[in-house]
Amino acid sequence: ITVENRLARIEEEWRKKADQRRQLEAERAVLAQMHAQLEAEKPLRDLDGLTPDDLRLVRGYGLLTLKPMLILLNGGEDLPPIDLLQAYTHRKTVVVGLQGKLEAEIAQLAPEDRRAFLDEYGIPEPGSARVIRLSYDLLGIQSFFTVGEDEVRAWSVPVGATAVEAAGVIHTDLARGFIRAEVTAYDDLVTLGSMKAVKAAGRQRLEGKTYVVQDGDIINVRFN
Repeated sequence: ITVENRLARIEEEWRKKADQRRQLEAERAVLAQMHAQLEAEKPLRDLDGLTPDDLRLVRGYGLLTLKPMLILLNGGEDLPPIDLLQAYTHRKTVVVGLQGKLEAEIAQLAPEDRRAFLDEYGIPEPGSARVIRLSYDLLGIQSFFTVGEDEVRAWSVPVGATAVEAAGVIHTDLARGFIRAEVTAYDDLVTLGSMKAVKAAGRQRLEGKTYVVQDGDIINVRFN
């Protein structure tokens, strides 16, 4: 209905707004493809050939079947059959089998006991962690960290974001006055134990505006 209504409004605007016809024509072409896809009873996430510019034209319409989908199947103490997990083959879609009741019971255990029970039942990671990780993957986002004496904070950025874009997520002033980013890999911090030890080992790097942020980076922005 949203697509049909917008196509009808474009026809009205076409007659009244001659100066906007190029943009209206581009939007109409995208919506016409989407209308045909929906008429065929197929989700928009399966539509071929949509470019980032096409998606920007329809970003404000909240088209449900264009969004990524994570489907969770709670199998109790038994995982759903593998053929059921693989049957839903649409794009930007992940089907996951969880043992909800079992994991809820394991979550009540002391932290030092949980890993042993997860291993015993062949669960590589807790369901909550898996859902968060897969959600980030489907949305195409990742996290970087800022570490201070009194606070550690995670920030979300699109995969492929640059250092200056990450700085802008923290505060627009940091992006505007960006000079350099002090970058530490998460694994280095965990292995060495502190930022002081990371610096002593020469594992902290200075990166410029075009550095592509990696998942788990610890970033301190130098700015003017």
